[in-house]
Amino acid sequence: MVRWGWFRQAAGRLRRGWVVVAEGTLAATVSWLLASWLLGHSRPFFAPAAALIVLGQARGHRTRRALEVLFGVAAGVFVADVLVRALGPGRSWTVFVVILITIVLAVAFGAGSVTVEQAAVSALYVVVVSPPTESLVPFRFVDALIGGAVALVASQLVGARHPLVPLAAEFRRTFGDLARLLGEVADALDAHDEAAALATLDRARGMDAAVGRLRAGVRAAGEALTLRVRRHRSISRLRSVDASIGQIDSVVRNVRVLARAGVNLTRLPTPAPNGLGAAIRSMADAVHAAGEALAADLDGREDAADGHAARAETAALEAVRGAGRLFTPGGTLPLAMIVGHLRTTAIDLLRGIGADDDATLGRVDEALGVPAV
Repeated sequence: MVRWGWFRQAAGRLRRGWVVVAEGTLAATVSWLLASWLLGHSRPFFAPAAALIVLGQARGHRTRRALEVLFGVAAGVFVADVLVRALGPGRSWTVFVVILITIVLAVAFGAGSVTVEQAAVSALYVVVVSPPTESLVPFRFVDALIGGAVALVASQLVGARHPLVPLAAEFRRTFGDLARLLGEVADALDAHDEAAALATLDRARGMDAAVGRLRAGVRAAGEALTLRVRRHRSISRLRSVDASIGQIDSVVRNVRVLARAGVNLTRLPTPAPNGLGAAIRSMADAVHAAGEALAADLDGREDAADGHAARAETAALEAVRGAGRLFTPGGTLPLAMIVGHLRTTAIDLLRGIGADDDATLGRVDEALGVPAV
């Protein structure tokens, strides 16, 4: 029974990770074939090695990593070739000196960890496996160039046709999770359930990772767009969404603080005022609509994006208006915090979908009942 369970889990992991398997296998094999058959290199070790190293990096970092691999190979091979000719191949003393000097030079020039690692590995390969000849230096560098280029192409084949689709899905997922959290806060307040509020707060604390995934998705989409000939409009949409991530980060933090205030409110002997849960659910609707607006913008559906943005603004202002009616002189501090963070959430949310800063602030404060200055 346990064995079958393990096989089912393994099959599930393979279904989710088939892209990694396909990318690595094809990129390494194609790199080897290009270097050996097309260019006639007898042992093109660095072609598949460079391909696998580049693919091992997170999407969005692979172009930079490919360049680091190339610089690392070039530096390592150059240092090793010079020193091996002077000290002789295959000796322990030679290995020590070559690795030491290679790493010292790489660090001194400010190389990243991947460049340092690749320079050391390349140097070690020259010393131990394949001592230098007059023609080996360019071959190894060209092999690394082939491997890095093949890896970049292979890593983008899945999303090259629609490079913004995965990012749009990530926006929908993130905003959907935020909306559900707000709904759970509202449910906990309506039920005066401290345990449920604590569980929601715990989940809210994990939302910071979602912002990181959005940033990584933007980098990956930008990398995928390098393969598109007609990419001007896509890049424009990507930049627009990228500019909103700072506001989205603020929305995530506001929701977390709001969830903490919800916990404190459930600990009071008196229940939350009637209507507070409805106000928070209106903000959940606003968050969901804002996510759909950003995703539709990435999809190039401008009319749909405008419609979702309008619904987000309507729901956000309704949330602020409903919460503002509940806060009266003598209200509790947790209630004041919830009202205040509903206000800041509305402001950050509407700015995140492109609303004018000054106009947004005025509309939100008007809905809250704050006199205009």
